[in-house]
Amino acid sequence: MKWLLTALILLTADCVLAADWDVPARAGAISKTLAQAADGDTLRLRPGLYLENVVLDRPVILDGQGHATIDGQGNGSVITVTGTDITVTGVTVIGSGSSHETIDSGIKLTKTARAPQITDNVVLGNLYGIDIHGARNAYVAGNRIEGRLDHHVNARGNGVYVWNAPGAVVDGNDIRFGRDGIFVNSSRRNIFRNNLFRDLRFAVHYMYADDSEVSGNVSIGNDLGYAVMFSTRVRVVDNVSVNDREHGVMLNYTNRSEIRGNYVQNAQEKCTFLYNSHKNQFSDNWFEGCGIGIHFTAGSQNNRILGNAFVGNRTQVKFVSSKWHEWSEEGRGNYWSDNAAYDVNGDGIGDAPYRPNDSMDHVLWTQPAAKMLLGSPAVQLVRWSQAAFPALLPGGVIDSNPLMKPVRPDVSEKVPHDG
Repeated sequence: MKWLLTALILLTADCVLAADWDVPARAGAISKTLAQAADGDTLRLRPGLYLENVVLDRPVILDGQGHATIDGQGNGSVITVTGTDITVTGVTVIGSGSSHETIDSGIKLTKTARAPQITDNVVLGNLYGIDIHGARNAYVAGNRIEGRLDHHVNARGNGVYVWNAPGAVVDGNDIRFGRDGIFVNSSRRNIFRNNLFRDLRFAVHYMYADDSEVSGNVSIGNDLGYAVMFSTRVRVVDNVSVNDREHGVMLNYTNRSEIRGNYVQNAQEKCTFLYNSHKNQFSDNWFEGCGIGIHFTAGSQNNRILGNAFVGNRTQVKFVSSKWHEWSEEGRGNYWSDNAAYDVNGDGIGDAPYRPNDSMDHVLWTQPAAKMLLGSPAVQLVRWSQAAFPALLPGGVIDSNPLMKPVRPDVSEKVPHDG
């Protein structure tokens, strides 16, 4: 009991000593107040404009209460967090510098920061929005981040940049403009969920980021939705990609990952693209209205593909192989909107295998000029022969148990549907 009483006394003392500071809206007022504040204090900013660069090096709460703006006036990073257990909330942050070398940001979390909480801020027009640069267990949530439009897209900074920041959680942010929504490099055990991405190059861009999760995000009208590169054991689940110009989901040298329950619609090129990616599981995804539903290349093998819906893609699958690859398991395959299937026993599984590609597809992929012959009797005869005698087919994808009905993933509720 003695130790419990001592702990209660210390806790009570900490609560008594923590102070609230009323910070007036004038240049340098935040830094001046910080010099007087103690650990655990709260700095409450009055409405108005604060012209200064702020460094937070001890456990404090910086609370803009939704009506204070900090302007770095084009110099470096506007707010830099270097200490432990620091919270920045309710602040509008503008006016970072323009140096990619120093990663000038609206809010920078350095490698000495521990468990910073960056919540409900508005970060506008900075080179980088929020830079999680080595900070551990950072929590970045509920922020509105808008990047610059005054440079070519590749010369802009990212909305959230994550480098070597294990345990970082980026949750429920609205990210627009700039270069990539979230760019991750050389980090582990991160979670990126429930964010909205618009008018960007990539919504999420992963490189060397193992054991992480991308879930519940929405990507609208970006060049590319979710790009996972050089990574292992990544969960890409329950995300939405609508009207992204290149691909909805791309895996590049990515292995042993789970791609499940995603909804990809109207990507101009490919719903999903795999380059040299192995032992991944694609299950219960919805791929609709893309140039290609799923494209495998550069030796991507041993991937499990089942329970997906391929709906109205111009080419459902592009996969060149000299042997057959089965895309069903334990009597369950995928749904194909162009499969003229029949189901005599009514078990929901087509009674004949589905083969999405034939030898003419292989010819057209390797010799695009052959498209001029598509309407010729010779091509029609080849396709009729392959349909009548499947043994003539060259190999590729076979779904021995195609589904008769598609199942929409739950995340499709985030996508408005006319009618």
